[in-house]
Amino acid sequence: MDSFKDVCRIAGAFVGVIVGAGFASGQEILQFFAGFGTIGLVGCVVSGVLFALLSMAFSTMGQRLAADSHKAVVNAMLGRRLGLVFDVLITFFLFAITVVMLAGAGSLLNQWLGIPEVWGSVLATVATILIVCLDIRSVIAFIGAVTPFLMFMTVVVAGYVLMSPHAGHEALAAAAQTQPRGAGQWLVAALLYVSYNIVAGMPFLVIMGGQARSRATALWGGVLGGLLLGVLILLIAVAMYLRMDTIGGMPMPMLSIAAQLSPWLGHLMSLVIFGMILNTAVGMLYAFMARIVPAGTRKFRAGTVAAGVLALAGSFVGFIQLVGIVYPVYGYIGFVLMALAFVGWLRVARRGDGAAPRA
Repeated sequence: MDSFKDVCRIAGAFVGVIVGAGFASGQEILQFFAGFGTIGLVGCVVSGVLFALLSMAFSTMGQRLAADSHKAVVNAMLGRRLGLVFDVLITFFLFAITVVMLAGAGSLLNQWLGIPEVWGSVLATVATILIVCLDIRSVIAFIGAVTPFLMFMTVVVAGYVLMSPHAGHEALAAAAQTQPRGAGQWLVAALLYVSYNIVAGMPFLVIMGGQARSRATALWGGVLGGLLLGVLILLIAVAMYLRMDTIGGMPMPMLSIAAQLSPWLGHLMSLVIFGMILNTAVGMLYAFMARIVPAGTRKFRAGTVAAGVLALAGSFVGFIQLVGIVYPVYGYIGFVLMALAFVGWLRVARRGDGAAPRA
């Protein structure tokens, strides 16, 4: 029973870290899947399979190496010299994603409650800093706890959309053509989506794997997390495609759909999205700081405050602009990481590097 709980905890925390402002709000899913029309739904399935395989690989490598940051796993996969390059790129990306999450919080509270975006970002920054200063198990527990609420709300919204009237296929396809896209082709977009999310999620995933009690717990936690992520992506993409004619230009399209169905559902979805924004901001900022200074120390807490303030300043660029700029750039970098992940996983497993499995 304990091992099953640990598997669910890892899976929930992984999903929670990935589904931040762009995912839970629908902005990422709109740009990388639903915007391509029905063929984009095939991309959702491709992404789900890749997420399951990659999360399994990184989680088990983290457990074998007893990782407390992504450095050990990156070096084991790529060697010290190339590993150093990717280490720097990944570390910077963790900070960039934190910036995007804080911008997303401002956009959400502005669309939801009419609060000026700057104050929404400030509120999210303060909450993120306070949570990151907790110990790692408390951080994992917080992130995993919010995930079931997102899954429930996603199923409710998608179910409502499927059962309610919607425009015809031609009108929906035409509306999809007008939406912003994260890439020029649907398969490239699907691969890019997995790629940059793995770059963002890998550091915290290997830390979670490093906390796992056994290899099997890390493996199945990673697999379950990847599959759950794929299902959520598909449900959100279907809901947004069927409402494509009404969500154009909205920074939070899932919130818009929920509010169309019912005002109280819109408020509940807003609350869940805000929780998911905090999830990803916490996971990214924790992994960023854990790479720079030892977690739980006075320097870690002081650095967290400083990094949070800098991320807040960067968030003023704007949410949609940041999603469209930061994610595709790191998506292409992540292609290399994806290709080498499986090779590195096999290499680490064959050599039996690092710590022995925990009892």
